[in-house]
Amino acid sequence: MTDSSEKATSGARLVAVVVTYNRLAHLRTCLAALRGQACDAIVVVDNHSTDGTGDWLAEQQAADSRLDVLTMTRNLGGAGGFEAGFRHARARYRPEWLVCFDDDAWPQPGAFRAFLEADLDGIDAAAAAVYFPDGRICEMNRPGLNPFWHPRRFLKTVLGQGRQGFHLADADYRADGPVDIDSTSFVGFFVRGTMVDRVGLPEGRLFIYGDDVLYALNVRRQGGRIAFLPWVRFTHDCATFSTHEKTFEPLWKAYYTYRNGLRVYHTAAGALFWLFLPLKLARWLLNARHYDDARPYLRLTWAALRDAATGRYDRPHEAVLKMARGDP
Repeated sequence: MTDSSEKATSGARLVAVVVTYNRLAHLRTCLAALRGQACDAIVVVDNHSTDGTGDWLAEQQAADSRLDVLTMTRNLGGAGGFEAGFRHARARYRPEWLVCFDDDAWPQPGAFRAFLEADLDGIDAAAAAVYFPDGRICEMNRPGLNPFWHPRRFLKTVLGQGRQGFHLADADYRADGPVDIDSTSFVGFFVRGTMVDRVGLPEGRLFIYGDDVLYALNVRRQGGRIAFLPWVRFTHDCATFSTHEKTFEPLWKAYYTYRNGLRVYHTAAGALFWLFLPLKLARWLLNARHYDDARPYLRLTWAALRDAATGRYDRPHEAVLKMARGDP
């Protein structure tokens, strides 16, 4: 791992952490949007990209003194990238606030200024309102409440409302003030540096998926307040999210979705986790019928279940890719 500067800075108000991997076109858009934002430093974690990202970032550092590049020696996934980025930002800048997002997301004009000028007293972390480029609410980044902590939300969820039972409503995106939440994504996620000291770093071992929700839940479990700030807006240029996904593309994502999903469900549900576990397992196994050759999918699913049950989070990504290919 290498970084761009030897000097340390302290007393920063806001530092951005961006994780990138082989998406140079997205990263160009992201950094262009950051140039006019009110932040003290921009930490870009390059997860060992092979598409020219490293050379392009080296050129950009000459034009923006705030740009601070960390180059990983291998792909650590989004979770590992955020762990490295948070660690570096805390050690070098000691910022009052951190904000993080992926390379395919960016703050809308004035977003950081709107955040910094808000009344943040008593708020330990915050979520931005995230939209698709066409202006629709980005479903995969819709914050919510943990239904297992809110009986009324729990009833709405189990009685057929599904995600609508515990996620924020469209009306919350038009609220005049902060809306308290329990969970959110790492796209437009703001967190106080003192809360990072309390909760710790994101769990890089998860590689991808679930690290953001787990982190938010841990903030809440530590007594922190997380607020949704609808006037702080981000754009996320990602594929349309489906709540009824039947297959995975690429297939290897099934492993991380299921392994890390069980960790999230257990953290959120507590003792009730064991009541809902059979339903989750049945649904995942039934999804095998949507594949022409279900063997790689089932191999990944069983590996995810075993690893979740034993607390194993060190399976090499190359081994996951091998299972997805169906290699012996």
